[in-house]
Amino acid sequence: MHLFDPLQIRAATLRNRIVVSPMCEYSSKDGFANDWHLVHLGSRAVGGASLVFTEASAVSPEGRISPQDLGIYKDAHIENLARITRFICEQGAIPGVQLAHAGRKGSTLRPWDGSGAIPESKGGWVPVAPSAIPFSDEYPMPAALDLSGIRAVVKSFADAARRACEAGFGAIEIHAAHGYLLHEFLSPLSNQRTDSYGGSFENRTRLLCEVITAVRHVWPESAPLFLRISAADWIEGGWDLEQSLHLAELAGPLGVDLIDCSSGGLAPGAKIPIRPGYQVPFADEIRRRTGLLTGAVGLITTASQADMILREGKADVVLLAREFLRQPYWPLQVARELGFPCSWPAQYLRAAPDGTPQREALSLPELRRCMSEQHAIPEE
Repeated sequence: MHLFDPLQIRAATLRNRIVVSPMCEYSSKDGFANDWHLVHLGSRAVGGASLVFTEASAVSPEGRISPQDLGIYKDAHIENLARITRFICEQGAIPGVQLAHAGRKGSTLRPWDGSGAIPESKGGWVPVAPSAIPFSDEYPMPAALDLSGIRAVVKSFADAARRACEAGFGAIEIHAAHGYLLHEFLSPLSNQRTDSYGGSFENRTRLLCEVITAVRHVWPESAPLFLRISAADWIEGGWDLEQSLHLAELAGPLGVDLIDCSSGGLAPGAKIPIRPGYQVPFADEIRRRTGLLTGAVGLITTASQADMILREGKADVVLLAREFLRQPYWPLQVARELGFPCSWPAQYLRAAPDGTPQREALSLPELRRCMSEQHAIPEE
């Protein structure tokens, strides 16, 4: 298994094992995608990635991290997203969307505006969580979800998945990591409920299992479903690898195809041993013990490092974030370094090495055929 081997997941074929990880851009108004998102995501598809994920896309207004987050919480969002998915498909890549709810980490400033809560008087809102426990002293006090609120969360994920289908996305990732709502329900550090959604492992995983089931119900059977988890809180008494393994065993039969293995984010002060590839052992262990496909993410920057992860069978795909910010065309560059063929768009061939194959752009009829017949791609 090498970095440039294709990968079949259900009816989707990834042209290589390089995936653009979701990266918040904080550049939307009322959740709408715009030209920034088209250029940001489209350039990574031009650059040769096989699957290009949007940033965390909020399934409800209160599910945003900041007021500038991308959203997929109303039908009006579909048109702008469809423009982006069409372009990504035309480059031979698969457009993916990460469905997310920020939970208690919502209603906060985007990074370059500072940190901490945004008051309601300035466009903020009261975030929700499994329990009324703030992320930190800087963050807003969340309201604990009641049962009707939990049901609304499940419905919002299913509604967002339907919109994703209509917008032409070819893959969905459910975000249950980094201290956001679904992760908050998983961890006993943030979930102190005493009802059927708190306490035992079964109860703490209940909401996520309901979300997976609801999303898979409306998402085409032919299309991949990923799940991003924080495999460990890195805090004693929190969520850990053993619980992640048990969760993966639950998620697979519910229709999850790949576990995207990240970690941390639940609470400040966690002691995380950050170094290149520090999260790869999570992907390795879950893959080995459950048989599910896994993705490795976190400080993966070099061709040799990424290829080694795959050649050693520690993951099935690698997801890159910051390196794609530095080098949007990273796959084209590392293919030559590793000695693998990688097609280039015709517009760029003059800069390609001799003998580089030309990438054929898809026509609209071909584009429709490359997606499941259940995906609604708007007519021109």
